[in-house]
Amino acid sequence: MDEQNKASPTWGRYIPGELLERWPRDEEGNPESPVYLCHCEPMGMAEQLTVSRMESYGIPCLRQYPENGDFGRLIIGVSGTGTDIFVPASLWADACELLREPEETEREELSDELA
Repeated sequence: MDEQNKASPTWGRYIPGELLERWPRDEEGNPESPVYLCHCEPMGMAEQLTVSRMESYGIPCLRQYPENGDFGRLIIGVSGTGTDIFVPASLWADACELLREPEETEREELSDELA
């Protein structure tokens, strides 16, 4: 098996440069500015669920760990200060819509459609 087709473990790994490759570019070829989307609390799965939802719709997410959050992730595996999530400016409105919880009437309509 040649090196290009060889499987490599990437689950759970941060691969530098991968986010930059997927980030949208402006007319001049420069990466778009990131825009703040939300803050996720440190405990629970909110960060992973939010990022997974955005990524599944093709919206790349930049994560920043405020204060000493990067150090906490290194030492104990979780940021004690939570995570700030940023998305490209051109995709911010779509990301906000995905982040919004459905209203009660929308939930009822959806459950009626599925029944």
